[in-house]
Amino acid sequence: MEVSPPRHLKARKQPRQARSASTIDAIFEATIQVLIAEGTHRLTTTRVAERAGVSVGTMYQYFPHKQSLLYALNERYLDRLAERVEMTCRTHHGRPTGEMVEALIAAYWEAKTERSDVTRALYSSAVELDNEALIDAFAKRMDAATRAMLLSAPNARYEDIDLVNLTLLSVIFGTVRNVFERNLPSSDQQAICEELKRMCLAYLAMAGGEVFPPIQAT
Repeated sequence: MEVSPPRHLKARKQPRQARSASTIDAIFEATIQVLIAEGTHRLTTTRVAERAGVSVGTMYQYFPHKQSLLYALNERYLDRLAERVEMTCRTHHGRPTGEMVEALIAAYWEAKTERSDVTRALYSSAVELDNEALIDAFAKRMDAATRAMLLSAPNARYEDIDLVNLTLLSVIFGTVRNVFERNLPSSDQQAICEELKRMCLAYLAMAGGEVFPPIQAT
């Protein structure tokens, strides 16, 4: 994610060699494990270092305190999520709107549900962070990717593509977050996912997208 973090959250240095990158991977995975097991309030750099199998000194070389660690972890998560959605949008350029929407929702939903415990832990950890710029950078990437995809659909005629795109993403992101915050069972999650697809398709048809048949329940 190309965004400068607040000065007090900035990592001390970035990994430049494969060994350093492996160390960062171990630190991030250990951070996730501590978050899941003990929560944000009990997370410390010492606990993370112990679980990652690195010294506190090594940890301090990269992250001076837990806030900078959590910021870097959220940055990596959002960057990988953005890359996943961007790839989905690129591969669906020129496809029917219905296929675009199904693929977009599936990509975002799957990214969030592959490790549901991680998603919940990161939602919780972000509360303590000054991450407005990070979220804004992520949102801009999503806006650009989905906007370009929607406009490439055959026979799409949107009067206000920016508003339509913003509404679409707000509905998708908000629905997924609500599912996690309420910790709904998997059966309800799947049912809501199907309803979300129907709702988005109906909205896009009304807003100027091409006409397509109703989605079939799976």
